[in-house]
This record gives sequence, C-alpha cells and structure tokens, in this order.
Amino acid sequence: MSDRPKLTTESGAPVPDNQHSQTAGPGGPVLVQDMHLLEKLARFNRERIPERVVHARGSGAHGHFEVTQDVAPLTRARFLSEVGKRTDVFARFSTVAGGRGSPEAVRDPRGFALKFYTEDGNYDLTGNDTPIFFIRDPLKFPDFIHSQKADPRTNRQEPDNVWDFFSLSPEATHMFTWLFGDRGIPASYRHMDGFGSHTFQWVNATGERVWIKYHFNTDQGIRCLTAQEAAKVAGEAPESHQLDLLEAIDRGEYPSWTLSVQIMTEDEARTYRFNPFDVTKVWPHAEHPLREVGKLVLDRNPDNYFADVEQAAFDPANFVPGIGPSPDKMLQGRLFAYGDAHRYRLGINHTQLPVNAPHATAAANYGRDGFMRADANGGVAKNYEPNSYDGPVQTDEPLYAPLETSGESGSYEWDSRQGDDFVQAGALYRVMDEAARARLVDNIAGSLSQVSKHEIVARSVAHFRAADPEYGERVATAVAELRR
Repeated sequence: MSDRPKLTTESGAPVPDNQHSQTAGPGGPVLVQDMHLLEKLARFNRERIPERVVHARGSGAHGHFEVTQDVAPLTRARFLSEVGKRTDVFARFSTVAGGRGSPEAVRDPRGFALKFYTEDGNYDLTGNDTPIFFIRDPLKFPDFIHSQKADPRTNRQEPDNVWDFFSLSPEATHMFTWLFGDRGIPASYRHMDGFGSHTFQWVNATGERVWIKYHFNTDQGIRCLTAQEAAKVAGEAPESHQLDLLEAIDRGEYPSWTLSVQIMTEDEARTYRFNPFDVTKVWPHAEHPLREVGKLVLDRNPDNYFADVEQAAFDPANFVPGIGPSPDKMLQGRLFAYGDAHRYRLGINHTQLPVNAPHATAAANYGRDGFMRADANGGVAKNYEPNSYDGPVQTDEPLYAPLETSGESGSYEWDSRQGDDFVQAGALYRVMDEAARARLVDNIAGSLSQVSKHEIVARSVAHFRAADPEYGERVATAVAELRR
C-alpha cells in the first residue's frame, strides 16, 4: 500500500478519483452530485487576486539585517540598538508601471521594499532604486500613474501621455534625468542600490530628533543595461530579474547591501537652502555624508511565490519606537494609500498572513471579524477599550516626535531660489561624463521623438534647457534629427 498522503477535498474527505468526472453511465452527462469536480472548478475560477495598481511585477526573498555600527545615540529603535544585532527581513523588488506578466528588463523605477520583523512589531520601508521621485504632492499621484500606464483607447503605454504629464510637471525633470540615464535599467535586482527616498525621523532615548535618509548600496556593484541590451533580454526572458535573484540565492551567492544614512539636524533643516522634505531633491553628500548602519543579506528564497511575494503587504505607516515620518507630502499620502491598497487587495485581515505577521510579538488589539479571519478572533476577550477585563492598553509612550500642528513647513526658512525644479537636474547632468550625457540624450530623444504634439515636445525640451542650456539644446537637436 502506498505511503503517500491521501488526496482530499477542501473539507478533508478522501477523493476516490481525480482523473474522471462522475457521469450518468459511460459517455453520459456529468452529474451535479460530483462535488469534487464542482469544488475544483470553483476554486480554479477564484485563484487570482487583484494585482497591485503599481509594482505589480515583483520578486522577493527572506534574509536578515545586522547592525555593524553604533547608531544608538541617534535612535531608540531596539532593532538598531547594538552592533551585531540581527533582525529577520523580507524584501520585495519590483518594476512600477508594468503588469504582473510584463518584462522586467525595461526602463522603469524599481521598488525596493523591506519588512523588518522587529521585537516591537514590523517596520516597513517602501523604497525605490532612486533617491528621488517624479512628484512631490500626493494629489498628483493618480494622474501621474495614469499617464504611465496603459492608455484608455490603445491599451498600451503612450509616449504622448508620458511626456505630456512631464511637460506640465517641471518638478519631474530631476527624476527623468535619472531615469533616462545609465541607471534607468538595472541589469538585475542584485546589482542596484536602494533608497528610502523620503526623509524620515529618528528619535533617541532622550527625545532628540534628527532627520535621516536611507541608502542601501549594493555590495555586488552597480550593473545596468543599455536600451539595446534591455530590449534583447526583455524579449528572450521577460522574467530575467526574478530568475537571477532566485538562482543566485539557490547557488549560495547571497546578495547583500550596506545600509548608510544621511543625517540632518533640526536646526539645519529649519534654515536649509531648499526644502529638505521635498522628495524630488537629494541632500548633497558633501554636506551630509553617509554614515554606515548595517548590512542587509538575502539568503532564502520563498517556498511559495504567491504566499510570500504576491501576498506581502508593505505599509510605510508601520513604524516602531524611535522611527517616524517627516512633513514630506508624498510620504504623508503614502501613509494612507499603501495600507488601503492592501485592505482592498488582500482583505482587512491581511496582517495575519505569515509573511505579514510580526515574528517576535503577537498583535494585541480590539480588531475583530472581517473576511478571512484566520485566528481565534480574540476568543472570549472583550472587543472594546477601555475595559475592566485586563485587555491590552496604550503605552502612553510616543513612537516618534510629533510634527508641528501648525504645519511643519511654517517654521522653516528655505531659500526658494535653491528650491526650484531644475537646479539638481542640471547638477546631475553636469557630473556625467560625455559618454553618459550622450546616452542620456539619446534615450530621451528616442522616447520624446514619438510624441505627436509639438507643444508637448517644446515644453519638455524647455525643462531640460532650464536645467542646463546645453542639455536642452542637445535633446532638441536629437529629437529633431529623429523626427526628420
């Protein structure tokens, strides 16, 4: 007798035949009483869940983060409290614009999302492979994404839409210069840097606050693809980045990143020459050098892609004591939008899924019921607070320092001349060598030349001219040559 496990229905009953439907005699019609058949077909019809509106195509891996330098004077976050301390991590990398089955070797920002399973609950960092973003106000985000996704009529990404939005959004000039430059198409997820992009706050044990930016520098070295190389890879292996990460970890070549932070004091932020919370801008390293924090290592592939990668839910509102938000408008918008997206895609109880559940402590709150409740639902415990039955209570210890109620930016004095949308884009262009500038111009012209409306092209070129006159002139010349 076989020692293999018995096949069962969803209710646990043994299945006598999984090769033939029940029929009313040889060649007869299928019987409605065949509940195994009906259950199997019904489950198949419901296998898919809504894909993410953005970052739909992704890969992920488990690993750990280890503190390598003492940062306890800067933050009371316990997972960063001492050198050598390790914390479990799950990482998800992704493209932004494409759907779940789209190719990965494309010119697109990459998501770099991390979930730290700390002793004080999960800390999520929803970063990118760029230190900046296209826009600074969340009110523009749905429109921006619509301009990058499939057109309502043609059902494909349209250069007209991409460049029309850009030409009317000068704050995107810095990001477009980055995206169409040499780092616009990473060769793999292992060979790209990651950034928190936004500004965050760290608060130490005495309540002192500093502003920080996260930088995860790849220990494998930066490797990128040219547009020609990417077209070949995307056509031959749409899942190129997924397989590269999977196979590298299977070989024991565990990818790693060194985490450093930039630090800005409260006083520096108040009088900085531009808004330090503007996600379209970087902090110059010469003024705010990188300070090492630790090492991120990915060393275990998920056993099941759907269970871990597809169901992973990263929420930038998941802070732990010692870490908090800043007045960055885009970050403030994401503090709502990400969690709401997961409640829509995965349900109100998505935090009970193993990949999303905290490791060191069980969640203790008064949330009850809802679709797919997988635990005891609180058992006999009361579902309200305050109560007299020893239920969980508040700590009265803030996780982070509060933002000023009158509007954080109201107490700052920034030089608006340094805060325009073109200064840093021009600086980025000028630090490129001549070969990199030529590739940047070629990449922009190759896309911009496909735009049908002359005024969109003219507005776009004007942004590049404002960043640097030579930059704009070269783009204009290259576009004109391609449109002849």
